Amino acid sequence: MHTMNIYLEQAAQVSVAFVIGGILGIEREFRSKAAGFRTMILISVGSCLFTILSKESAILGAGDRIASNIVTGIGFIGAGVIFKEGISVKGLTTAALIWITAALGMAVGYHDYPVAIVVTVIVVITLFILEPVHQFIHKFHKVKDYKIITVGIGNNLREDLESFFKENDLGFRCMKVVKENNDAIFLYRISSPDRNYNLVNQFLLEHSEVKSFDV
Repeated sequence: MHTMNIYLEQAAQVSVAFVIGGILGIEREFRSKAAGFRTMILISVGSCLFTILSKESAILGAGDRIASNIVTGIGFIGAGVIFKEGISVKGLTTAALIWITAALGMAVGYHDYPVAIVVTVIVVITLFILEPVHQFIHKFHKVKDYKIITVGIGNNLREDLESFFKENDLGFRCMKVVKENNDAIFLYRISSPDRNYNLVNQFLLEHSEVKSFDV
């Protein structure tokens, strides 16, 4: 009877981890991210299961090693969803969510239900309710980084570009100039008080020495 109670308790823990992973996975699935609904459930349930096993192995001195290896393994999964798009880095929020989902699964595995519930609520608020706040703040972001690849070494591009910036009262700073495969790559940080970056994009699209550009 005692053994059956233990099994039921462990089943309850895994079920709670399932629910928590599902709640957090809904948001990533809604945004069509790499790690979505099923992934978050598996991470949460897997972390919970490893934690339960680590408690059973504690008498053999292996508990801490299993817990630390969960963190290491989740680090590899998180790194897999981070990628560079142009000169921007994407996937950091998903990687952080993978990390916190694993932590919540571990918390459930250790019977820290109050902490798991509170942190889940905080994460849900951060993902859903604070999104409009993030968008509002982003509206005031007046700086963008441009990676501009030229045809050849772009003899006239830099002069034309900086003259264009000055004529249109755009703040700018050339961050780096690199030569790659007989082409020049310019990294510019541009600030527009009225966020009129379409003007910059149009100039680059029409300039004969611009092969491509990323923002």
